Amino acid sequence: MKETDKERIGRVIARIPSGCGVLAAGTQESGLGMLASWFQQCSFDPPMITVAVKKGRPIEAILDDTRRFVLNLIGEDFAPMFRHFGKGFAPDERAFDGLAARPDPHGVILDDCIGYLSCEVVAKYPAGDHQVYVGEVVAGRLTDDARPYVHLRKNGLDY
Repeated sequence: MKETDKERIGRVIARIPSGCGVLAAGTQESGLGMLASWFQQCSFDPPMITVAVKKGRPIEAILDDTRRFVLNLIGEDFAPMFRHFGKGFAPDERAFDGLAARPDPHGVILDDCIGYLSCEVVAKYPAGDHQVYVGEVVAGRLTDDARPYVHLRKNGLDY
């Protein structure tokens, strides 16, 4: 593919809107959280979502081991979550320290997010430089009537 074609494709992909959330796996003490913007509902019955995780991210090992996660949905006041999770966390760092958080059998619920979905991993698929996890939603709650944050990228070929 010519570079100009790739750049043109990147501009179009960048216009695909996405939400933003914090993908949380493991426990408050030893789990990890990461910003996630590639997630989407993929089934009505049972309710399921997909979430993409860049290959090699430390959270991948926890997802593969526990086969569970919580997707915390970020509201329009996105800055606090972006500041906290934007730098990423190493496996030995405590990702949830300093946040209003509570345990869930599937991960960690963040009180400053507008809602959450607790999921059981039912499938994992390789997708280029990411892994796509399919999660069956087993619990969830909208905790705030605020609107969700909607994200558009500057370039659809990079973060």
